[in-house]
Amino acid sequence: MTAVSNAAEPLDVQPTPLALLLLGREADPRSERGVECPGDLPSPSDPDLVERARAAKARLGDRVFVLGHHYQRDEVIEFADVTGDSFKLAREAAARPDAEYIVFCGVHFMAESADILTSDRQQVVLPDLAAGCSMADMATAEQVAECWDVLTEAGVAERTVPVSYMNSSADIKAFTGRHGGTICTSSNARRALDWAFEQAGEDGKILFLPDQHLGRNTAVRDMGMSLEDCVVYNPHKPNGGLTAEQLRDARMILWRGHCSVHGRFSLDSVNEVRERLPGVNVLVHPECKHEVVAAADHVGSTEYIINTLDAAPAGSKWAIGTELNLVRRLANRYAPEGKEIVFLDRTVCFCSTMNRIDLPHLVWALESLADGKVVNRIQVDPETEKFAKVALERMLALP
Repeated sequence: MTAVSNAAEPLDVQPTPLALLLLGREADPRSERGVECPGDLPSPSDPDLVERARAAKARLGDRVFVLGHHYQRDEVIEFADVTGDSFKLAREAAARPDAEYIVFCGVHFMAESADILTSDRQQVVLPDLAAGCSMADMATAEQVAECWDVLTEAGVAERTVPVSYMNSSADIKAFTGRHGGTICTSSNARRALDWAFEQAGEDGKILFLPDQHLGRNTAVRDMGMSLEDCVVYNPHKPNGGLTAEQLRDARMILWRGHCSVHGRFSLDSVNEVRERLPGVNVLVHPECKHEVVAAADHVGSTEYIINTLDAAPAGSKWAIGTELNLVRRLANRYAPEGKEIVFLDRTVCFCSTMNRIDLPHLVWALESLADGKVVNRIQVDPETEKFAKVALERMLALP
């Protein structure tokens, strides 16, 4: 892919890519990391930013379609034509074939998915190329190819089907498509795993990329497997840190990746909030660690979280384990209905790379497009797009 332009094993610190240390200043086209903004950004203190955004969007009219992920800042969400999770937004972009420009206020892998699913005449723009995903960066094409070699040597590759989370790079989606696998979201992971086991046949296995927690939680919580059915492949260890026997015995081979936001929530967070707010309902995302999910009252995707709170009775109390921008927005939305909504952990934790897209970057992108200059275009190369689309279409065909 080329773009014009991250019982459960503990989450120890993994080697940090140089690009992360130089975030916003160095380029790695095969990474979720981005590059320095090539233009002059408006000052964040510019009092006319909101009006400038409105004016630029008005000049573009129906030529532009702005997508806003749930985890974006309020100042950015205000200008989104549609809000949602990553897959919903990519599909919304594909459903707007008349929009010449798709401005994706999210992160790099999301913009890639939109480019894959939209027509060739549409151009996808990411307002800040340094808006990446640490989870998606935890699985590179080279690492996954090496993993497949390890599975082949262990004699299990022929009965292993890859299932990749939507939160992965186009390269990983393409690998999945080439090897007969499918993509999944946090809301359809169970259906994707059921399908994959059917394809794998007797003694079949799944290689789940790149979020170990979603894979484990789906297998154990939703499908009744045991923790012993799961092993974790660590790309930073020889042979993934696993023996051939462990690979042969496992049903779920989980990639050692995780979300830096959802991975912060702990069992202590759950216990503390229950003590602090008697009667509270704990609602968490399935990217959280297994012990957190097991202790929660409700578990589901961002859309599930929103729908659950929408249907909740007045006066109910909720502690939410997901990104803070969304939690604060929901707390404000439902406060007039008497619903008390708090962040699960006392430590403030935004998604740092998602938060890189701010109003100055959005204004700069919109004004550039209005002036006829396409900036920060995300383009997946045709070969990668071909196989990534195969994997995405397999997901779309799931019952």
